[in-house]
Amino acid sequence: MEVITTPITDLLIIQPKVFEDERGYFYESYSKASFEKHGIFADFVQDNQSLSQKGVLRGLHFQNPPFAQGKLVRALKGSILDVAVDLRKKSETYGRHFDIELNEKNKTMLWIPPGFAHGFLTLADDTIFSYKCSNIYNKESEDSIDWNDPTLSINWGITDPILSEKDKKAKTFIEFKSLF
Repeated sequence: MEVITTPITDLLIIQPKVFEDERGYFYESYSKASFEKHGIFADFVQDNQSLSQKGVLRGLHFQNPPFAQGKLVRALKGSILDVAVDLRKKSETYGRHFDIELNEKNKTMLWIPPGFAHGFLTLADDTIFSYKCSNIYNKESEDSIDWNDPTLSINWGITDPILSEKDKKAKTFIEFKSLF
């Protein structure tokens, strides 16, 4: 596996080594030992999966401490534009975002440590998105920031995505008070 740094500290692109032949392919999507060799120490306690149609935008979501979650994310089928926003007050990249296309062909994954908001836009119908979480879900700790907040300047490439009611009511980045 290849681990690629991003412009945001601790946010890492994971490119697995894929073995392909006429039968199909095989790759190791997670190995605790391999991840720890690259400085990723996460005790995954929950796996989540979603199915979305093209144009669905989910996020920007996060859980506040003590239920903050690190996430290992990937697209099992289809394609997404994945976005992570640094919410760590003491980070030199606080308030900055990183985006990457994750899809079933590139098999790329993104490690999003605790202290980030996360969201994604589906770029194809019937997209299946999977993420491993380093902490359990806790409803009282969940929060969100407006996907289209002008302070963040995220180029989603869409002006009218399909949103949940919760995401339509998300707070602005200026209203947000970081607990990270």
